[in-house]
Amino acid sequence: MHHPAYHDALPDDMRAQAVGGSGRRHAEILGCRRHRNAFAQEDQVTYVIAQPCVDLKDRACVDECPVDCIYEGKRMLYIHPDECVDCGACEPVCPVEAIFYEDDTPEEWKAYYDANVHFFDDLGSPGGAAKLGEIDHDHPLVAALPPQEHDE
Repeated sequence: MHHPAYHDALPDDMRAQAVGGSGRRHAEILGCRRHRNAFAQEDQVTYVIAQPCVDLKDRACVDECPVDCIYEGKRMLYIHPDECVDCGACEPVCPVEAIFYEDDTPEEWKAYYDANVHFFDDLGSPGGAAKLGEIDHDHPLVAALPPQEHDE
């Protein structure tokens, strides 16, 4: 796919954001091999929020996210698969190391990939978390967990 208006000096992520691209759109616009291959499969997520976030919701990642793609459930935060631009800003600021690049998610938390994807099944793509505030549910995996204790 050729988009001549976007072949300029802007970094790839900025070009994708300039056309409203994220997720699948990012891959299409930029011809990004890493993303194009990733999005060949339906419901692909690059970053995953896992169990250490349950009952904590520190929100440092929300403050750092440049595209407002981290949504708040009742007990955990979730990354929207189609709104994330794969910038990675959220990962290093998480104080409990709950955010992982998909391929680096520890085996014990691999199910959180599906939790992050399917949390949005009924919401669709609202176009930003800030306007929604806390969403009054969680993915069933998270909802079924006993209360999680965290060091204060």
